[in-house]
Amino acid sequence: MIARIARTAVAVAAMLMPCASYGQDVPGIEICTVEKTMERRTSCLQSNVDFLQKTINKMTQDNQQKLDAANRQIEALKGSVIALQKFVDELQKKTAEELKKKADAPAKDAAPAAAK
Repeated sequence: MIARIARTAVAVAAMLMPCASYGQDVPGIEICTVEKTMERRTSCLQSNVDFLQKTINKMTQDNQQKLDAANRQIEALKGSVIALQKFVDELQKKTAEELKKKADAPAKDAAPAAAK
């Protein structure tokens, strides 16, 4: 799960690099090697780290919501399967009883006929 998020973050970073903006007010990955001073380069790198952390957190929350929805759906489907299984069991039981009654009925009819 974490590896998938990390791969996604790297993919997002790779997609954003060609269209990176040098303005600090635009969130995204910036190319920090163009900065001359160490303070600006450090600030640029920290901005990239913050952006990636926010992106990872957002993706994590989105994926968790999807997992929760899927788990709710799975539980609902399990309930449906249990209800259907009970219904099938009742039908099988009823059918078995009816077959037994039908099998017993000709035997009872045949016994009085044999006595005559």
